[in-house]
Amino acid sequence: MQMRGAVYVNGTISPADHAVVPVYDHGFVYGEGVYETLRTYNRVPFLYDRHVKRLRSSARHLSLPVPFDDGTLLGWIQQTMEAAGVQAAPPSNNEAYVRVLLTRGVGELTYDPKATPVPSLVIIAKPHEEPPARVFEDGIKISLVRVLRNHPGSVNPIIKSNNLLNNALAMQEAYRRGGEEALMCNYCGELSECAQSNLFIVRRGVAVTPKSKSGLLEGVTRAFIFEVGKDVGVDVRDEILYPKDLETADEVFITSTTRELSPVVRIDDHVIGSGRPGPVTKKLLEGYRRRAQEITASQSLAR
Repeated sequence: MQMRGAVYVNGTISPADHAVVPVYDHGFVYGEGVYETLRTYNRVPFLYDRHVKRLRSSARHLSLPVPFDDGTLLGWIQQTMEAAGVQAAPPSNNEAYVRVLLTRGVGELTYDPKATPVPSLVIIAKPHEEPPARVFEDGIKISLVRVLRNHPGSVNPIIKSNNLLNNALAMQEAYRRGGEEALMCNYCGELSECAQSNLFIVRRGVAVTPKSKSGLLEGVTRAFIFEVGKDVGVDVRDEILYPKDLETADEVFITSTTRELSPVVRIDDHVIGSGRPGPVTKKLLEGYRRRAQEITASQSLAR
């Protein structure tokens, strides 16, 4: 299978098919590392500062040094985007998917961080593929899976970790049940988050998302929705939510960098509301896209 795009590995940019990391890299053998996923609008990485801030926060939880500043990383991202065929400015009209991975680095097979004094940095860039139109026009089905979200006392979900086994197992169960995303509960039985996105339900015009203390990754897009809600006149809150709350939801949507706001019209066999994307979801999505264009257009002009 031919892989698209370009990959930066510790200073070298290669076509995706040729990019490699050493097998003794602790990101590979132990899953020790953190990552961020970004996408561009107007060829500008959207909410870049917030993503890098979270990358640094995740790294601190692992006592993992981040040996570069934000501006230097942005330069490497732009170089990798250009190598992937995503130009930094018009007339190009394509956008980029970007994944930044920072690992413990290469060293002997031991858990001792002293064996890996130099972290590894990988940047993946490829043309962004928008979700199919049906996602926003018709909505999607997700599954409430049996796999529980990691306990914060084990691998805390607040860390955007390269170790994604919990997410992978949840998604595999969802796929078997015909879902396009996996919704997980925490060990207390509260709704937490999805394997690749955050959850919102809408009741009586109010958009509600699970509280951070329910054991979830605090999504950059999730936080941005609170700002969008103020712009468009939608009340956005966080509360403790349970599976029973899904039964009374008028609308449901999920949020992530690549999905934006994706309407959910079915959770397993339960139909949400009218079975079509609802007005609050549409209003927030329109506001989100408008803000994304405005923010990145101004940053593009400022360069």
